[in-house]
Amino acid sequence: MNYIHPPVLIVGAGPAGLVAALTLLQNGIPVRIIDKDPNPRIGQRGPGIWPRSLELFNFLNVTEVNNLGKPIPNSRSYKPGTLEVLKDSAMVPQMEPTPAVPFVRITSVYSRLSCSVEMGTELRSFEQSEEGVTAVLVKNGVLEIFDAKWMIGADGAKSIVRKQLGLTFLGETRDDFCLVTGDIRLKGVGLDRVYMHRFGKWQERGVSLRATDEIGEDGWQFFITDRESELTKIAQSEELIFETIASLIPTEITFNKLSWVSEFRANIRMVNKFSEGRVFVVGDAAHVHSPTGGQGLNSGVQDAFNLGWKLALVEKGLADKSLLETYSSERLPVISEMLEITTSILNQVITTGDMEFRRSPKLFMLGINCRFSNIVLDKFATPIEGKPINAYGVLDEGHLEAGDRAPDAPNMLQTLFGLYKPWYHTVLVFAPSLANATPILGALEACDHSIVRKAVILPSSASMAPVASPCADVVLFDQDGHAHSAYLVEANQTKVFVIRPDGVIGAIVHGAEGVKKYLFGLLAVFTTTAHSYIYRNKRSVAVSDIPTHTSCFSGVTIVLKQCETSIHKD
Repeated sequence: MNYIHPPVLIVGAGPAGLVAALTLLQNGIPVRIIDKDPNPRIGQRGPGIWPRSLELFNFLNVTEVNNLGKPIPNSRSYKPGTLEVLKDSAMVPQMEPTPAVPFVRITSVYSRLSCSVEMGTELRSFEQSEEGVTAVLVKNGVLEIFDAKWMIGADGAKSIVRKQLGLTFLGETRDDFCLVTGDIRLKGVGLDRVYMHRFGKWQERGVSLRATDEIGEDGWQFFITDRESELTKIAQSEELIFETIASLIPTEITFNKLSWVSEFRANIRMVNKFSEGRVFVVGDAAHVHSPTGGQGLNSGVQDAFNLGWKLALVEKGLADKSLLETYSSERLPVISEMLEITTSILNQVITTGDMEFRRSPKLFMLGINCRFSNIVLDKFATPIEGKPINAYGVLDEGHLEAGDRAPDAPNMLQTLFGLYKPWYHTVLVFAPSLANATPILGALEACDHSIVRKAVILPSSASMAPVASPCADVVLFDQDGHAHSAYLVEANQTKVFVIRPDGVIGAIVHGAEGVKKYLFGLLAVFTTTAHSYIYRNKRSVAVSDIPTHTSCFSGVTIVLKQCETSIHKD
C-alpha cells in the first residue's frame, strides 16, 4: 500500500507506544509517534521485564532488551543502624530455562527501542468520524492539524486521549502507600553493586538502593518511605533527599547528582473499555496500579502487541474492523486480574512491612491466556458451560489450550520462536509423516504467503531422508522430541496449531477441515459483506455456495490470491 502520510498516530513514546509503533512498522504500516517531553527521559522507570515480555521482544527482534538486561538482584537488609547483614532474600520466584520456556531471566533495563519519535510535540485535542481522526498538535507553540485513520493513546496515567474519549477510570488512590523514587549518583563505603540494599523499616522510615548503570557507574535507583515526614517536601528538595538517604545508611556517602525524582502514590484504576471508534488506549493510559509485582510496563507492552497485529490486518484491508473489538475483550479480563494480584501484594506489604516475601509464579506472565476469546478455536478442549475465566493463571506445561501462550522448542534446524513473527500466522502441522500432512497443507495453498506461513513438524521416528514440500515453508524434524512434548502431541498423532502473530495459539484442530473452519470461517474473507468462501481456482464463487459453518464466525481476514479468483454476489 502507498501512503501519503502515516495512517496511525501514536501519542506517547514510552515502552507501550514504542512497541505499538514497532509492531505496526514490521507489518508495513507507517506510523507517526509523538511525545510531549522535549527530550527522552534518562533513568529507569518500570525496570523489571518478565519472561513473557522478553518473548514478545524476541518476536519483534529487539535483542537489545535481552543483551542489555541484568538479572534482578537479591535483596540484602541490615540490622538497624549498622552494616551488619540481617538477611539476604530473592525478590522473584526462581525458574530455570527449559526448551519450551527459554527466557526466564527477569531483566532490569531501560529499553531504547529504535523508532523515530517527534519529541516536544503535544496532543491538544482530537475529533473522530467514521473515516478517521483529526488531531490538534502543538510544537514550539505552533499548532498543527493532523489527519490519521487511527490513533493510539500511550500517553500515561493522565492520558488526554482517555479523558477526551470519555472512558471511565474507576478505582482508588491509596493514602496508605506513598514513596519517593528516582535515580541518583552516589558512592557509599561498603555498598557493593551486587545486592539491592535495604535500610530502616519499610512501613515506617526506610530507603532501598539498587545499582543501575543507566546514569553512570555510580548510579542507583532509590526508594524512600517515611510515615512521619512530608514526602512531598522531600520529593521537591534535592538537599532533603540527600539528607534522608544519608541519615538512613550508616556509612560514608558521597553524593554526585540527582537525575530525576518523583513522588508516587498507589493509584489502582482501569478503563471500562480499551477503545472507542478509531481510537485506542494502551499501558498506563488504560490501567494503573501498585508497583508491587512489577507488572505495569509488561502489561502495557502486551497491550500494544495485542492491538498492533490486529490493527495492521484491518488497515491493510485484510480483516474486518470488528476484529479490533477483540483487543478490548481479550485485555480487559487480563488487566482486571492483574490489578487484583498486584493489590493483594500491596496489602501484604503494608500489613507486614516486608517487601521481601516470595512472589507468585503468576508474575512471570507465562500463564496469561485468552481461552475465553471469540477468535480462538479448540477442537480438543471440552467446553464447560459457566467455566470461570482464569486469564492470569500459572504456567502449566502439562495442559495446553487455544488462547494459551505458544511454547518454544529448539534443536530442529531452527527454534519455533524463530518462526513466529508479528506480521503473519504460523500453522504448525504435527504429523507422523509428510504424507499425513499433505491434505492439510493443501487446504492452505490459497492463503497469501505474506500473512500465513506453514511448518510441518515430524517426529524423530520419521524418515530422515531429505524431504521437501511445495506446500510447506519449512519441514522440521523434532529430533529430541521437544516440540511434541511442549505441544502435547504423540509421535503417531496428527494435530494442527495456528499461532497468532502475538505468539498466542489461535487454534488447535485435527486436520484440514479444522484449518478451513479457522482460516476461512473464524478468520473469514469479507466477513461482514458476504462471508465469501474462496477456493484457489479461476471460477467465480457465489454466496449461495458458501458452506453454512462459515457464517458463524467473524474476525481476522486471511487474504487469498485474488488475482486467480473473482467474486460476485447472487
